[in-house]
Amino acid sequence: MSLISILILFPLLTSFLIFLIRKEKIRNTIVLVGGLITAILTIITVVQYFNDGLILSFQNEEVIDIIIIVVEVLMAVYIITMGIKNKKYLVSIFAAIQTPLILWFEFTQKNGIEVESSIVFDKLSGIMVLIVGIIGSLICIYAVGYMKWYHIHHDKYPQRKSFFFGVLFLFLSAMFGLVLSNNLMWIYFCWEITSFCSYLLIGYTKTAEAKNNSFRALTINVGGGLAFAIAIVMIGINYNTLELSTLIAMKPESMVLIPVFLLCIAALTKSAQLPFSSWLLGAMVAPTPSSALLHSATMVKAGVYLIIRLAPLLGTTSVGRVVTLVGGVTFLACSLTAIAQSDAKKILAYSTIANLGLIVMCASIGTPESIWAAIMLVIFHSISKSLLFLSVGSIEHQLGSRDVENMDILMHVSQKLTIYMLIGIAGMFLAPFGMLISKWAAMKAFIDSNNVLIVVILAYGSAATLFYWTKWMGKLVANASVNKHIKHKFHIEEEVPISIQAVLVISACMGFPLISEFAIIPYLSKAFGTESLTIISSSNATLMLVMLSMLLILPLSFIPLHKNDKRRIAPIYMGGENSGDNVTFNGAIGVKREVELHNWYLKDYLGNHRMSLMSNMIALTILCVGVLLLILGVAK
Repeated sequence: MSLISILILFPLLTSFLIFLIRKEKIRNTIVLVGGLITAILTIITVVQYFNDGLILSFQNEEVIDIIIIVVEVLMAVYIITMGIKNKKYLVSIFAAIQTPLILWFEFTQKNGIEVESSIVFDKLSGIMVLIVGIIGSLICIYAVGYMKWYHIHHDKYPQRKSFFFGVLFLFLSAMFGLVLSNNLMWIYFCWEITSFCSYLLIGYTKTAEAKNNSFRALTINVGGGLAFAIAIVMIGINYNTLELSTLIAMKPESMVLIPVFLLCIAALTKSAQLPFSSWLLGAMVAPTPSSALLHSATMVKAGVYLIIRLAPLLGTTSVGRVVTLVGGVTFLACSLTAIAQSDAKKILAYSTIANLGLIVMCASIGTPESIWAAIMLVIFHSISKSLLFLSVGSIEHQLGSRDVENMDILMHVSQKLTIYMLIGIAGMFLAPFGMLISKWAAMKAFIDSNNVLIVVILAYGSAATLFYWTKWMGKLVANASVNKHIKHKFHIEEEVPISIQAVLVISACMGFPLISEFAIIPYLSKAFGTESLTIISSSNATLMLVMLSMLLILPLSFIPLHKNDKRRIAPIYMGGENSGDNVTFNGAIGVKREVELHNWYLKDYLGNHRMSLMSNMIALTILCVGVLLLILGVAK
């Protein structure tokens, strides 16, 4: 058995074992050990194959295909049944169409189509494997500590921890298969497994809201899966291939662009781009580890990963321009909507959708520079956003709230969590952390490709990003007074993964020149046939690293140098005379008032009720125009 097979199958076997174990201590041990071994296997696999790559096929692929067909049929039967039972008929219709379509193709049209390279490990696959394996394993380990308190705070929900942990590991196995497969049928199968895992985790609490949101997510993603299935059938029948690498090497002609457009539709649904974004917002009802793993760091990256793969067929084509505009509308609209949110998970959800839109913009432009920015954004966003989600999950337990307005006391409650949050937020927008480096490269790529509209969208969307992250960071450093607080234990299973991810954020920012030189540039050189490719000059890279070092050194100046430090701690100014407790002040007419500090959210202007309809209509119109352009192109 190859190392690649072990990497894919180990989380799957761990998942089955967790499903069977009911004793909490044994189950938690299995999760911790399983997460650790998955991370180790990930590192070993990447070290083994990263330089030379790997192209792999199996002797028993017919058996694998049969297993895939059986699982797909069982999954379709379950979805159709549950859809009818819960009166969610649209998802049942989608499943009833796509699975018979795939079965018809498998048994009547697939004969004679040979897949020579079922598994392909290249630099891009290696990056995605590291994201899934390292970030995913850390989230699974974190979930052990998080779930110890989850049902204490939500005692009305049924405890299904074995189910929860089992689905997390099942998802890791599917994601490994998705990013390593070159066989479109295998990619499609893993694609559908991730959608199914998302549905199961969103509906974990079994509340009415959770059920509705889980079916919404399933409906949209299965609809995207239907587009994927139709694309496979068209590629197989018209071009006698099922290899993604072969598809990418084709010329972007009208007939090729139709299945490519369908694959992009599937990718847009998976990455929650407008007008398909509502499912990810509803997914926030799930426990935080699933929000971090599926709906921010990994599953939603599957869509942008596919668009990055398809980039050579996009660019200046009609499909490329349509996908670019959809990503641009998503980035701008969701960045503006995030300003109006005070719920931390909603801010993270909207910012996730927005940043995925930015990645879609970069990937669909199709130039080496823009794809460099897209891959960098995938890396930095996965690490930073996972750190933020996990930190928010622990903060909710510590404070009893995830409202940003209540986080001004966090410094008194947990300095560690405050520092982790500051690192995560800095990683998302502050110079010269990774996201800003990537946006700088994206801006240059857009200007070089003469996409003036996209440059304007990037500028305004980035300004909105600065607004909501700065507001949040301001609350964290406000250092409001707290009179009493119930001490909440910060489990080591929570602290260790969060600490490691904080280190990863800083390490990735410090090491981005190495990531570029040894991972991204070689991939782009091979994909585009360019030997010399310079995105950021060595002088600029050095300047950014010096800036980052200064940001890390600057906080040290606030630490007292000796015990007899004579710096005076002044009382907080409150717009009046401080009463001495840092909570109340004497107002202008001598009335004692309690201090209130609130951010500006612009809900009347940028609230979801105002932004969603308009932005969804714009995105839908763009997609309809794309369909019309494809029809006209074929007609010619």
